[in-house]
Amino acid sequence: MLQVGLTGGIATGKSTVSRLFVECGAHLVDADVLAREVVASGKPALQEIVKVFGKDMLRPDGTLDRDRLGHAVFGDAKQLARLNAIVHPYVAVAQEQRSRKITGKDPHAVIIYDAALLIEAKAHTRMDRIIVVTADEQTQVDRLKARNHLSTEEARKRIAAQMPLSEKVKVADYVIDGTLTPEEVRKEVQRVYDELKHQA
Repeated sequence: MLQVGLTGGIATGKSTVSRLFVECGAHLVDADVLAREVVASGKPALQEIVKVFGKDMLRPDGTLDRDRLGHAVFGDAKQLARLNAIVHPYVAVAQEQRSRKITGKDPHAVIIYDAALLIEAKAHTRMDRIIVVTADEQTQVDRLKARNHLSTEEARKRIAAQMPLSEKVKVADYVIDGTLTPEEVRKEVQRVYDELKHQA
């Protein structure tokens, strides 16, 4: 098995790349999905969030009010760090379990772990290979404006809130340019997958 961390900046095309890897035959583990699962009702991570951030982070039905929590931590580095310190360890355990399950069925699996905060959460240290999807800032801004209906200023703020792509690229084994044509991106993903499959 080969565990491959896939990351990039916001609106660089990471989701498209992860989908193409699955089409090539890779197995996908999505950090966003795991993060939602670990804070489900009755899970220890949710209890810890309530302890740290208060009961008003819960909806009347006892589930996490993600919007309210988002507002509480967005733009506040200290609060965000506290939240990540709760959630990331649970996500790491879930990711290991998911990977073991996949390997049980397919010992030579190429497992793509799609995580926006792969490097920030130090999860890249558990991976065999790292792929970073890049795009120039103007492309990111244009995509964010179209996709999330943000103003230019809001889009730039979102991008600035993330670790710079230039930093992420430093730890990458492979860099995929998310501004290529769909056909070129597909070819590039296939090329990288073939190499990874060979290593697995």
